[in-house]
Amino acid sequence: MVFDRQPVLEGPQLLLRPLQLDDREALFAAASDPAIWAGHPVKNRYEQAVFDPYFDILLASGETLVVIDKAKDQVIGCSRYYTPGVRPGTIAVGYTFLMPAYWGGATNFELKTLMFDHVFDSVDEVWLDIGPTNIRSQKATMKLGAKKVFAGCLDLGAGREADYFSYTLSRADWDAVRAVKG
Repeated sequence: MVFDRQPVLEGPQLLLRPLQLDDREALFAAASDPAIWAGHPVKNRYEQAVFDPYFDILLASGETLVVIDKAKDQVIGCSRYYTPGVRPGTIAVGYTFLMPAYWGGATNFELKTLMFDHVFDSVDEVWLDIGPTNIRSQKATMKLGAKKVFAGCLDLGAGREADYFSYTLSRADWDAVRAVKG
């Protein structure tokens, strides 16, 4: 399977494009609100010294997309395609964050629509891994039709690991959600 992990994807309000080195400052500005990281295993990622190694991991992965609000021409977060080592041959969407002003509805749905539709051009299932304390993301993921299938330990990079829950979303379940919301 050939899957483009750094496409350019565009919707009505959002542009997703590959992360570049010169995005560091704009992405840090988007990530600098402590509320973003409150449910995350690395709760102080809003600090520059903690964010910079994270940015380096995202950039080195060659799988990360920045999320841009087209109307404001502003970076508002990022997301990433990846293949977890415990599930070779699968495609996961994760490492996602958005500025709090974009939480709670249309922006996340558009972001996931762009990313999931791209996945479903290649495979019939997408995976999402979420920390057990990140209740907000778990609820948002279930609203998208994903089902929790197991718990495990995820490599966060730089020698750090964290517990997580794995969710899966089938093309059929996604189509059903889109028929209602879309």
